[in-house]
Amino acid sequence: MTTAIKMTVKARAAVLAWAMAAPLGALHAESLFQEQTFRPLMADNKAFRVGDVLTVQVFENSSATTSADTGTRRRNALSADLSHGSGSVAQTAAGLGGTFDGGGRTQRTNRVLATLTVSVQEVLANGDLLVGGEQTLTVNEEPQKVTLQGRVRPLDISDGNVVLSTRLADARISYVGEGDLAERSRRPWWRSLLDNLGL
Repeated sequence: MTTAIKMTVKARAAVLAWAMAAPLGALHAESLFQEQTFRPLMADNKAFRVGDVLTVQVFENSSATTSADTGTRRRNALSADLSHGSGSVAQTAAGLGGTFDGGGRTQRTNRVLATLTVSVQEVLANGDLLVGGEQTLTVNEEPQKVTLQGRVRPLDISDGNVVLSTRLADARISYVGEGDLAERSRRPWWRSLLDNLGL
């Protein structure tokens, strides 16, 4: 019995001596806490760091109307009379007149309704998020691409991680379509050339 206890004590001492002799660089521990991906249990699901996704509801409705009317009138008259003695020898008169009437009207209405998900590209010093992304949709073999970039405040993001496009600062939204329909809606080059020549 005493011999077994002595052997156990010697074994423990050997293990302890080996552990103390091992180089310190080989021992390391990793924390389960990752600051980059940590989210508290009671936190919401709003985007707040680079790489997070955010849903943007695009609702843009704009209308502009411009009209102009111009009218000018001008008339000049010149007459001369040459007389000798009591009689008139020659008489002449000239008149010049001009009239110009011009007018124009421009009216444009735009409406874009879309929902797309973008990603956070940068977090600014004041906490605002720079977001950006694009969505491509093909309808009748014609691609339609919506591109969005802007700056959003975290306070404007709803609990469902959704923000309206009207809440974006410095927003740049483009809606571009390609295909036969877009090609037919463009003015031909010869019509633009005649307009530049004033014809």
